[in-house]
Amino acid sequence: MAATPEKPTTAAPRRKVSRHRGEGQWAVGHFTPLNGNEQFKKDDDGLNVRTRIETIYSKRGFDSIDPNDLRGRMRWWGLYTQRRQGIDGGKTAVLEPEELDDEYFMLRVRIDGGRLTTEQLRVIGEISQEFARGTADLTDRQNVQYHWIRIEDVPAIWERLEAVGLSTTEACGDTPRVILGSPVAGVAENEIIDGSPAIDEIQRRFIGNPEFSNLPRKFKTAISGSPQLDVAHEINDVAFVGVNHPEHGPGFDLWVGGGLSTNPKLGVRLGTWVPLDEVPEVWTGVIGIFRDYGYRRLRNRARLKFLVADWGPEKFRQILQDEYLERELLDGPAPEQPAGTWRDHLGVHKQKDGRFYVGFAPRVGRVDGATLTKIADVAAAHGSGRLRTTAEQKMIVLDVEEAQVESLVAGLEALDLRVTPSPFRRGTMACTGIEFCKLAIVETKARGASLIDELERRIPEFDQPITININGCPNACARIQVADIGLKGQLVLDGEGNQVEGFQVHLGGALGLEAGFGRKVRGLKVTSDELPDYIERVIKRFEKERADDERFATWVARASEEALS
Repeated sequence: MAATPEKPTTAAPRRKVSRHRGEGQWAVGHFTPLNGNEQFKKDDDGLNVRTRIETIYSKRGFDSIDPNDLRGRMRWWGLYTQRRQGIDGGKTAVLEPEELDDEYFMLRVRIDGGRLTTEQLRVIGEISQEFARGTADLTDRQNVQYHWIRIEDVPAIWERLEAVGLSTTEACGDTPRVILGSPVAGVAENEIIDGSPAIDEIQRRFIGNPEFSNLPRKFKTAISGSPQLDVAHEINDVAFVGVNHPEHGPGFDLWVGGGLSTNPKLGVRLGTWVPLDEVPEVWTGVIGIFRDYGYRRLRNRARLKFLVADWGPEKFRQILQDEYLERELLDGPAPEQPAGTWRDHLGVHKQKDGRFYVGFAPRVGRVDGATLTKIADVAAAHGSGRLRTTAEQKMIVLDVEEAQVESLVAGLEALDLRVTPSPFRRGTMACTGIEFCKLAIVETKARGASLIDELERRIPEFDQPITININGCPNACARIQVADIGLKGQLVLDGEGNQVEGFQVHLGGALGLEAGFGRKVRGLKVTSDELPDYIERVIKRFEKERADDERFATWVARASEEALS
């Protein structure tokens, strides 16, 4: 019997085997740069660009600047190119960087803890008037930002700033950015602990230090011992929040992994209690984890929040203890519910030394050099040598004798700086917007200022806390997801089908121990021109429907989509 022939077989297709490159984490051996940003950082530390600015670029002008310095390393010294004038929001994501760049810069002055002397503020104002066409915006990270800066003037500006103890070092870039601190640190009567010594030590040891000048992306820090939770600790990469330990006394609760932008995440507690003198060491451990384990392959995943989300707080704490501190951290309590409904310290308040501090509000952080100089003069004339910026685009004058308070308030009000502002001026923030920012799609600062005026005129009797945060793009520099009313700039269609500036609306976000992200109502977008009408309508519905003492965010959570539209 003949053998049955075997059936021919078809060879299975060979799978293409590609070598997995990982997330670019140094700690697991991935040192080869996986994108252009990582390459230029490997080629030369961003801190080194200062020498080229001083010796080459400031002498030869804008056209002499190397592209990797222009759009990369110069950020390590607080410099971004600003948006070329006349480019509308529809072209923001279409044009190449060199088409968007103007030959002028935004320059950010770093103000750790928001702490300024009257002399420093006066110098900031004078520089604004001499070199920045009068611009000087207060940011929600306690900094001051100039615009219209020429590269030729940068060395002279640095010299003036550094002569009074200020700098722009690592104000931008993949670095440890400005450290937020309570604007009433060391003076508030109800303070749990003053975190200023820790801010000073971190700044002294690590800002401008090559040990941490090449991070996967920016790294944001907040340190506050205020029971008002006044530094937005929930949305920083690392935050130290004042608490009282039942056995060890005042110290800090440690939070990690917060951040907003297009993929927002709230920070998480590690459940540890950190004494004041150990804060710099623990901070070094957390930023070390970010430097070594942070994701460097994709820029949109290169923030600490993604690592924390993947690891979880338990693993993060264990790695911090085992590999970086080489000791156990003490367990500790969570912060208590924040004191008061506002966290900005506006108004007149008694200090623990018997003197007073006075907080006041410009419009959406928009001031100018002449006004800053006048603020310094008014403060000095009333016996104060110290001021503070806040994380809400506001300012505070410290150390005012009781007999001087009334006159100081009058002097500030004469400059249109409100000590007892309406809820709308008090609660409205805005980012830089399309006026200067290359990422922006819509105008924000002027829009916010006019919105305040309209709401004050239309609803003068409204007296509830309300936050209205206006952002020119999806990147959330103005914290839109955690505002009562968050407005994300985009192009929308008006009633006649024309593409115009407008906003996607987020409602009911909050910070504090009930922190959460705003609710997006399906399809809810408003044009810029419709904005006052829309907000008036929603606020009046809130007033009509709210229960006793109900916050706006709580009402939003239960309101119908019809009530919110």
